[in-house]
Amino acid sequence: MQSTIWTLSIILVILSIAHSLFLFIKRKYPNKDYSVLSVRIKTWWGMFGVFCLASLFNPIVSSLSLMALCFFALKEYFSMMRTRKADRRIFLWAYIVIPIQFYWILIEWYGMFIVFIPVYVFLLLPLPRIIGKGTVGFLRSVSSTQWGLMLMVFGLSHLAYFQVASPEFGANLVIFLVLLTQVNDVAQYLISVYVGKRKIVPSSNPFITIEGVIGSLVITSATAYFTFSYLTPFDSMFGLLSGVLISISGGLGSLTISVLKRDLLIGDGVKNYDLKESYLSRVDSLAYTSPVYLHVVRYFFDFM
Repeated sequence: MQSTIWTLSIILVILSIAHSLFLFIKRKYPNKDYSVLSVRIKTWWGMFGVFCLASLFNPIVSSLSLMALCFFALKEYFSMMRTRKADRRIFLWAYIVIPIQFYWILIEWYGMFIVFIPVYVFLLLPLPRIIGKGTVGFLRSVSSTQWGLMLMVFGLSHLAYFQVASPEFGANLVIFLVLLTQVNDVAQYLISVYVGKRKIVPSSNPFITIEGVIGSLVITSATAYFTFSYLTPFDSMFGLLSGVLISISGGLGSLTISVLKRDLLIGDGVKNYDLKESYLSRVDSLAYTSPVYLHVVRYFFDFM
């Protein structure tokens, strides 16, 4: 617990310095566009609050805070979809899935936690849409809802399982994972925008470049190497590999969900603009890094 508090205190100081520096630059150069950086800083503060609750308190408090994160992330995802009146019932069922998924975590039923959404919810989710009126848009409605549950609930819920699976190391592993994921996102964005020239998939994401991907991989791996000894029980080799794994999976998650958002928001510039102001839309990388990292750690280490 002492190491967790110490780490969070350091992150708080760094966040405060970064925010103060941002406000200073914004005042000195008021004519430049700082919208993206503003959203990033809001993201950091919001996630810092959530993960303070998730790492400093018992699993029940941690689960409640992460349940709230999943709920608002899923709600935001649904707001991107073109919905019909018949979709309201399936959305309600999707929200009910959230507390059930976290219940499996709290009772430490790993088998049900890991198959509930991918198997049972997948099979039963069409029922409310079938019972509803009409069949128009059935496939898009059900498949889009399942995608949202897999990403915003199943993926993010793995953050809660760390503390249940390993009461001794779980809280620090969550901080380690979130820290590296955010470092990777920020490094990839800044290097791609200010240094990068060769775009990887300009039709899907105009910001990500080869330079950004390579640079973020190096920076995230270096951050992992210099912080693993404070937050994890790993050796130096796995600490370094953790940075590589989180950087790659986080990059894939960011790219995949950016394509998903563009598909859902085609022709809706108003929603697209509004969603830029929401920090909850920035958990996309965590939806990928959380399950990947949990299962890799659980496979190689007995304490999970």
